[in-house]
Amino acid sequence: MRGTFASFAIRNYRLWFIGALFGNTGTWMQRVAQDWIVLTVFSEDNGLAVGIVTALQFGPSLVISPVAGLMADRLNRRKVLMITQTMQAALACLLGVLLLAGQMNLAGIYLFAVLGGVIGGFEAPFFQTFVGQLVGGRLLSNAVGLNSANFNTARMIGPAVAGLALVVWPAGWVFVVNGLSFLATVSAIGLMRPTEFRPMPSIERAKGQFRAGLSYVRHRSDILVIFVVIGVISCFGLNTQLTMGVMARVAFGREAGAYGLLGSLFAIGAVAGALLAARRRRPRVRLVLVSAIAFAVTTGLSAIAPTYWTYAISGILAGAATLTLITAANSTLQLSVEPEIRGRVLSIYMMVFLGATPIGSPIVGWVADTWGPRWSIAIGSIAAALVGVAAMIWAKKHWKVELRVDHFLPPHLLVANPAAGEHLPDSPGDSPGDSVEAAGLPDSHPDTVDGPGDSPEVANQPDRSGRVDSQPDRPAGDSQSGPSADDSRAAGAGQEP
Repeated sequence: MRGTFASFAIRNYRLWFIGALFGNTGTWMQRVAQDWIVLTVFSEDNGLAVGIVTALQFGPSLVISPVAGLMADRLNRRKVLMITQTMQAALACLLGVLLLAGQMNLAGIYLFAVLGGVIGGFEAPFFQTFVGQLVGGRLLSNAVGLNSANFNTARMIGPAVAGLALVVWPAGWVFVVNGLSFLATVSAIGLMRPTEFRPMPSIERAKGQFRAGLSYVRHRSDILVIFVVIGVISCFGLNTQLTMGVMARVAFGREAGAYGLLGSLFAIGAVAGALLAARRRRPRVRLVLVSAIAFAVTTGLSAIAPTYWTYAISGILAGAATLTLITAANSTLQLSVEPEIRGRVLSIYMMVFLGATPIGSPIVGWVADTWGPRWSIAIGSIAAALVGVAAMIWAKKHWKVELRVDHFLPPHLLVANPAAGEHLPDSPGDSPGDSVEAAGLPDSHPDTVDGPGDSPEVANQPDRSGRVDSQPDRPAGDSQSGPSADDSRAAGAGQEP
């Protein structure tokens, strides 16, 4: 257990964890209340209206994330987060007061969703990189896993409390409580000791810095695979608040309390997945792809669940698969990207992760209204299965990997490369379960682009100004070994978006 909670040894991280737990709980309370009043108060059980709110809430990330990622490589992350969290508090309180005063309608909800999306889209890359200043690269994967556990512990508490509050109090009070919860995060950041922050390099202002980030990503096939898988699943599958709402209300005829309980049960599985991820020191691309298939299977079970309680229990499995997928993608990216360019790469990732939601949510909402709520889940399950299998086939072809069965006890799968003809050993600290992950893909490492035996494209490396100098492709034997130990120690982690 000490390995699971290793980051708690750092005072600044403990403060962050406590403050974020309060803030995340309030956020989940507001998400449930917002979707519920749109579904039941400002529309007549209209799933499309909920999808539009979700799209407006995450749409700004498409435009803002690239600029925010560049700013995250330049500005003081601590100060920026204190400002943005205070703005989020003011926005939530104002919305709550207007609801209590009876001065709100659906158009107003849409407007506040956009304003919150603008602030959230800007601060997301800062969240993704700030935790690296608290724990350093050695505890990076552990901190990412604990952040996910934090987020989903709040997801257990928040929806349940919101469901009860919506039965007892007017909905506006839930928004006011969320506004007050942000003050806990601001206070925690303010109490931190900057002298104990881990060094994170900042870049000088120069032309072409965002293009450098795009060029870096373009030359990393492992990153591109993650982006495609996460983008497709985020677009069609990660609309859980919407699908839970229409399933509770339309498929099972339940009220707010039952809706809140669904979110809490989903979070039980998510917390379990996050705590397991916290023990993994070096996640890999193959875990992302295996998790995509697991997501497809578990959400498929949810789509065909015959009763409310079987649907609720299946949500626990879906929650575990979802968080394993998200945490593996997040950790894999942060551990394999140099600190000087990490903010820009993560901003592109957030643009894909959050920006796909505005595209998919209205579609999923329309599917729920037209074909029924079960199909709104099934479309995500089918999309995840297709993209997961397609990515595995592509990886097998381009990274030249294959699977062999080792019959020694205990029987397990070996990842082998036809050119090398050797077993690719697991890295130190990986769990024994790594050897049975069926995807068997290469490590997410700057040189591990096309796998041994090919001539990989070598990602251009950024200099201190954030520019990328052109380098010729080099054979695998001459390529660099990736980030240095000092770079790894400076790596950053993020909380769930």
